[in-house]
Amino acid sequence: MGDAERTDDFLQDQLPFKTNAFKIIQTMVDWCNTTPGSKHFVDEILHSIFFLGKINEVPFSPQEIIGNEEIVEALKMKYPRPFLFYESQLPKRSPFSCVLDMIVLQKRPENEDQIKQSLQKLIEPLNPRFLVSSTICVSHTNTQNSVRHYGVSMSTTGQRPGKIVIAASCFSAWDDYVAGAVMTYYPVKKKKEYFDGTFNLPTSVKCEAFNLRQGYPIHPCKSCANLFGLETQETQVWPYGNCAEPESLSNLLKKEVDVKSQSRPTSNTVTPMNREKARKSVEVVLKFELKKKPIINWNGEFYNARSLT
Repeated sequence: MGDAERTDDFLQDQLPFKTNAFKIIQTMVDWCNTTPGSKHFVDEILHSIFFLGKINEVPFSPQEIIGNEEIVEALKMKYPRPFLFYESQLPKRSPFSCVLDMIVLQKRPENEDQIKQSLQKLIEPLNPRFLVSSTICVSHTNTQNSVRHYGVSMSTTGQRPGKIVIAASCFSAWDDYVAGAVMTYYPVKKKKEYFDGTFNLPTSVKCEAFNLRQGYPIHPCKSCANLFGLETQETQVWPYGNCAEPESLSNLLKKEVDVKSQSRPTSNTVTPMNREKARKSVEVVLKFELKKKPIINWNGEFYNARSLT
């Protein structure tokens, strides 16, 4: 096989990024038209997808992803900022988190089964390798009428995008306890000697993950057990922050003050100075990844989605 054939095969292998991206964008735009208060989710997912297209192994521009100049211009008119900032600002989270929030807004948080079914229907025709989460997590307290808090696994492909978006989530999206726990291990699956921000969830919290395609419950991986004290017999250590649990628990801790107070990290290494040292170490890795080709000239800001009329 010659170089040209190998290049062509590689391009064909990467094309599902583009087709998945367009289908997800199309669906989110359609949903937005019937879901009041959801325009910022479209604004955010456009930026997130355009950013990941830029750093994909085969880069795709917004124009290549959308593939129709009229649609590009219509989106630019309604959502100009993603086109302006996808090469200079970082997304706060991966795209499928925006999809999840859209569906939770549509179905309401108490309708767990409907939320799962909507996600399953969306991803069924999509290639599972690009821009699609494999897992959903649901967290809530063991009290009557407790609010359910959702999260999905990172919808990134490959080490570089994963490292970038996990770091960005630590800095800009996740609750500080969750971010501290993830930064304890990021990026090499080895606990820092000088900082241990891990914590144990109180027994009053139920945190359960489900395979999105088949719907069956799955046990926490060893990484999530290490981060949050979740009980498991699993030995698989996924990249810390990659799973659905961090986002779900972050959303819970942001809303449930009593749970957060019971989840405080207990290590005496958790000092402002040590946390800042851990944060700086994560930032070093993040900046290193951004300098790889194709280069992202990060201006230091994280993209703030806006509700546009």
